Amino acid sequence: MGGAQFLVEGALVLLLGATLYHAMRLERALGVLKRDRAVLEGLVTGFNDSTRQAEEGVAHLVAATEGAGRLIARQIEQAQRLRDDLTFLSERGERLAERLESGVRASRMAVDHAAMAGPGFTYAQAGPSVVPAGFVAEAAPAAGARLRSEAERDLQPAMRAARRGASRIPEPPPAPGYHRRHCSAAV
Repeated sequence: MGGAQFLVEGALVLLLGATLYHAMRLERALGVLKRDRAVLEGLVTGFNDSTRQAEEGVAHLVAATEGAGRLIARQIEQAQRLRDDLTFLSERGERLAERLESGVRASRMAVDHAAMAGPGFTYAQAGPSVVPAGFVAEAAPAAGARLRSEAERDLQPAMRAARRGASRIPEPPPAPGYHRRHCSAAV
């Protein structure tokens, strides 16, 4: 029995050696897994923190976008009001230009009429029947009467207000037969 027992014990030693070898390999593998598990847990924690920060960033971005949208809407509304005001002022300027143009024509006709009337003629002497329509004769200190159109009279208060830096230009009286349309001229 000595040889058979020696063989069995030798086989057991070989099997125990193989078991020991595999146990050491398994321990190393488990050590690597433990180390990798700690790294994995760190990665998961970092990912969770990054996700939370991204969600907060998105919330801030949404709030900023809404604020910018409201600001842009207000600016668009102000721009539309300003466009309406500029349109109104442009139309008003065109009407004044037309009135000035007709006044210049009438003034030229009045000058021609005065030239035909002779030297020393003044509108102050002539009376209202000679003064062209749309003009008013004003007495000048030494030069006799001066013709001023309605447009010129309307333009002078606006020019004075602009020189003073006034925020609101007084509106001239409407022309005869003119009916003012609804216009939002909030200056």
